Amino acid sequence: MAEQDADNSGLAEGRMTLIGHLTELRNRLGVALGVFLLLFLISVAPLPGTTSNSIAYQVFVFLQAPLAEILNAKGGGRMIFTALHEGFFTQIKVGFFTALCITFPIISMQLWKFVAPGLYKNERKAFLPFLIATPVLFTLGAAMVYYVVTPMAWAFFVSFEMVGDNSALAIELEPRISEYLSLMMRLIFAFGLAFELPVILLLLARAGLVTHQGLAEKRKIAIVISFVVAAILTPPDVISQLLLAVPIILLYELSIFGARLMSPPENNEFDNS
Repeated sequence: MAEQDADNSGLAEGRMTLIGHLTELRNRLGVALGVFLLLFLISVAPLPGTTSNSIAYQVFVFLQAPLAEILNAKGGGRMIFTALHEGFFTQIKVGFFTALCITFPIISMQLWKFVAPGLYKNERKAFLPFLIATPVLFTLGAAMVYYVVTPMAWAFFVSFEMVGDNSALAIELEPRISEYLSLMMRLIFAFGLAFELPVILLLLARAGLVTHQGLAEKRKIAIVISFVVAAILTPPDVISQLLLAVPIILLYELSIFGARLMSPPENNEFDNS
């Protein structure tokens, strides 16, 4: 009877522990969601002293600056929207994008605080650099899109404009704001996620799920996959595809080198002692 009571007591304690973990996870996700909603409302709200200018509008101006610079160099241009609601929902999308980018480090920190107490000290030391590297690498990928990829890609696409004459009509670029924003955000997320490749592969190597020998043997397959992914995620021009595929291949090689450094000869598992 005493053993049965002890088992029931342990079971009840386990249930309370599970409920406690779920409550903590809910609270931490609630904090991240609350911060996200607050930042979203701030970003779409008009700035003081204005009626339509907002942080989301300023972010959109920043995102379309690479195209505006190219069009202004050719004598000017404009962007259009063809549906009554398109301009409004574009601002909403930009506000969502802005709030998500700012909230991402907060979400990562809340998840880390939830997971960290269940890890050994040496495991926390092993995972913390990956947690720090995640937003840094994503930012590097986004910066490459903004400062390298889009100026070259937009200049290539704008070059197909034609001046009209007596025998042909002029061909002018008038991009829709929703289409431009969707393309820009897709490129930012594509490059940002692609730059996370070392984090993913090194975590797998640290956990012993992959080895540097295995990664090296699959190098040819990785190169093919890199170009396939680049062809799917980027605009249909060779320049953009190369600018995504080449960094992925280089990051894969960097991951092989890192996996070799962190793989001890005897094993590649966490030391929980």
